[in-house]
Amino acid sequence: MTVFFSFITCKLIIKDLWKMEKELKRHSFGGSSIIFLLAFPFLCVGLDFFWGNTIPFDRWVQYFSSSETSFIGRKAINKTHEDQEFMNFHLARLVRGDDLRNLESSGFACDKSLHSIVCISNQPTIIDTSNMTIYIPSFNSSQQETIIRPYARQEDIPKVISPVHVIQYKNTTEPPHCQYSHQIPAVIFSSASTGNVFHEMNEIIIPLYITTKHFQSRVLFILEDYKPSFMNKYNKVLSRLSGYSVINPAENGSILCFPGSITGLKYHNNLALNSTGIPGGYSMQDFKHFLIRAYSLKYTHVSEMSKPRLMLLSRTNTRRFLNEDEMVSIMKELGFQVIIVRRSKVISNLNIFSQMINSCSVLVGAHGAGLTNEIFLPSGAVMVQVELLGTEWASNTYYGDTARAMGVNYLRYKIEPEESSLVKLYGRNSSIVTDPGSFFYKVGNLRAARTAYLDQQNVRINLDRFRGTLVEALSIVTAFEQ
Repeated sequence: MTVFFSFITCKLIIKDLWKMEKELKRHSFGGSSIIFLLAFPFLCVGLDFFWGNTIPFDRWVQYFSSSETSFIGRKAINKTHEDQEFMNFHLARLVRGDDLRNLESSGFACDKSLHSIVCISNQPTIIDTSNMTIYIPSFNSSQQETIIRPYARQEDIPKVISPVHVIQYKNTTEPPHCQYSHQIPAVIFSSASTGNVFHEMNEIIIPLYITTKHFQSRVLFILEDYKPSFMNKYNKVLSRLSGYSVINPAENGSILCFPGSITGLKYHNNLALNSTGIPGGYSMQDFKHFLIRAYSLKYTHVSEMSKPRLMLLSRTNTRRFLNEDEMVSIMKELGFQVIIVRRSKVISNLNIFSQMINSCSVLVGAHGAGLTNEIFLPSGAVMVQVELLGTEWASNTYYGDTARAMGVNYLRYKIEPEESSLVKLYGRNSSIVTDPGSFFYKVGNLRAARTAYLDQQNVRINLDRFRGTLVEALSIVTAFEQ
């Protein structure tokens, strides 16, 4: 009974102290909380002594903390359950049909499409980063192994892409023991094939966005064939898609555990994102807005610019403009502020170069990887592609379709045979000049066609025809001016 009265009295005094503290705070007297906390245990122990009982201090702590601990415990359990449900739901978006049914029944499935292979696990996953072997429990009686080279375009997979071994082990097999555990799924992909902005965007960055954007940064990247240059160039993209540090398996060399995993990246098409394809709901416009936020780009629409600015991509080896100075003179005569970009370190520094591209209302260049940078143009801008002989399909497919999908106006300057250096090299009547399509079919060799049309071709622009294209571009970007 005395314990009961001691307890009640203590609580009443605490209540009065709490009111006093609130009153002190109302009159801006700080520090009362410290006094309250210091006085509390002595007060209660004193009262307990007064009533002739001794209650251990840990009992007092237990009373005031037990309800909170119970609440925190329930909250942690609920949070874990919510995290698991979140992960399972978004992993399931990466497979459809029979693959989805396999994932739901066995916890593991691989989406194998025309271009890409993406393997999904929603089961506890163990990854040995020293040899990139993934262990996943198997619901079948037999052990199975799947070897994946985590690259988006499987038909063009470079030999430098290291393989990942996925082992579905039986209950009788004991996998390696975890050294470090994570509460989010792992995403394994490779950065081996880099150095060309088209392939970096086409086969790594856009597929990575497709595969992981819907996870809202709640994934951890394991980057096979880790390249510091790739990380430096695309760190802003990776850090927006994942809220965690990227793991380099060559340096890590430990056993990591995850609640699930994704091996490989989903590919839709050339520099493309299909809103109806897996996982669904994202378009190239969404990807464009993602880049604007990732690189803190200033302009979202060309109407925000005060004057027309044109960037000319000047090639120094093949597909050069042989009368570039005259082209620039026309651009300036028409009122463009002209920026000439040649191969330099600034191009590889995407943090700077993306800002430069975004500040331009018109981008001009011959067919080539540099035109990939059109993805940083503001909406309503114009991309002018100088379409060389033998590049018609690739010009439209790689860059024309992409521009239109991202809200950029696409203008095509198709050269005449007389503008190409191939006339002088092969003759005006050569099938290489007169019928590129038949030449592709005749040689049946992509390397030979590439040598002719990409490695040996330069262009001397017809300035009168080209002026007309520039006038059209200018009229488009100035139509928004008030």
